[in-house]
This record gives sequence, C-alpha cells and structure tokens, in this order.
Amino acid sequence: MTIDKSQIRNAATVIVLRDRHTSPRILMGQRGAKAVFMPNKFVFPGGAVDADDADIPLIAPLPDTCARRLAEDAGRNLAHALCVAAIRELWEETGLILGQQGQWVDPVPDDWTTFAATGHLPDAAALQFVFRAITPPGRPRRFDARFFLVDADAIASDLDDFDAACDELSHLQWVSLAQARAFDMPFITEVVLAEVEARAHDPNPPTSVPFFKNNDEESLFLRLRGDQSAPFNTAKDARD
Repeated sequence: MTIDKSQIRNAATVIVLRDRHTSPRILMGQRGAKAVFMPNKFVFPGGAVDADDADIPLIAPLPDTCARRLAEDAGRNLAHALCVAAIRELWEETGLILGQQGQWVDPVPDDWTTFAATGHLPDAAALQFVFRAITPPGRPRRFDARFFLVDADAIASDLDDFDAACDELSHLQWVSLAQARAFDMPFITEVVLAEVEARAHDPNPPTSVPFFKNNDEESLFLRLRGDQSAPFNTAKDARD
C-alpha cells in the first residue's frame, strides 16, 4: 500500500510509568539518525495505526471515559484501532506485553504473530488517554497522535527485558521524571512530559484531555471532555 506522505495519519503513543508512588520513571528510546521523522530524538514508543488494527480483538476494551474522549472530534469507531495500535507499537518497539494470557482463535495477522506466540491477547483496560496533538504543517510526516499513559504494573512481561524489541528505537531505558528533560526530546514530548509529571501520583484518568489541533488554517488548544450524556459501549462500537 502506498502512503501519501502529506496526509495526517492517526497514531498512538504509549507512556509507561514505573514506580509512580516512589521514584517515577518513564520508558523512552532514541530514534535513528536516518529516521525521516524526528531523527535522533528521545521519544516514547508509538507509531501509526495500521489498517488491520480495527479488526484485532481486545480481551478487555478501553474504559468508557477515555473512549468518549477519543471519540470527540474524531469518530467513536476509531478508539478500538488506536488502542490496538498502542499495544502493538509498545510490543514492536520495546518487547513489553500489555495483555492477558489467552489463545488467538482467528488466523493471526503477520504484525501480531510474535505477540501471539507469547500466549497473550492484547488488553486495553489499563490504558488512559491523556493527550492528543496533530503535527504542525510543513513537517515531512504529519500525525494525529493520541498519547496513552499506562502503569507499569499492568505490563505482563519483565520490565527490564527488551530482547524482543525491533531496532526502531535504540537506548531503551527507564528515565526518572526528574532527569527526563536533560534528554534531546521533541517539543511535543516535553509538553506531554509535563502532563505526566502532574499526573504521576494520580491513578485516575484526567478530568479533561489537552488537544493541540494544528490545522492548515489555524492552531488551537482545546480540551476533550467527551459526551457523558450519550450511551457508549466500547466493545460494541468497535464491531460497528
């Protein structure tokens, strides 16, 4: 499939927070020097949503509060694919498993064969939607990125074992929040980091989600709160 490099692609990024109540640390890695998008920068694991992500079953869906906010200014059916992309990218780039033990019933898509071989099914219940940002115009790649925070206690694998990771990120490491700003990060990563610092000791989803909406016409800072009045069933909507 040919990708139009000028289009804005939906993407998911995962911030894994470890030891949040004692000495909070986050998982980061460095992009390659030859990467087209943000070369050499330290980032959180993440990437674009794939076409197959909407069809991957989740053993447990994203909580409704976060799903509503994902649907705001986006479309409610996208929430499932974004969660699947977040779990897939976390596995591919770090080798960490966000899932529960279980057997795959249907034929396993190529992107999920190694994950399925661990004996786990993807689980979105621990993900919290905390930030959204659209890459400004003029960049070589543009993404509508949703940032998910997850407590490291929800990870089913060894937190220090990155052997299954691909080579997209190097120097994978747990970085203390106090030291993270010393790393060479993209501007938006620094902004998200401030949001994580403010939420480090609070296990509940935020009351609203910041959204940097960079269109070709204007740049806006919005707050996503979700429509709490309308019925919303994450599992059903993912199948619609």
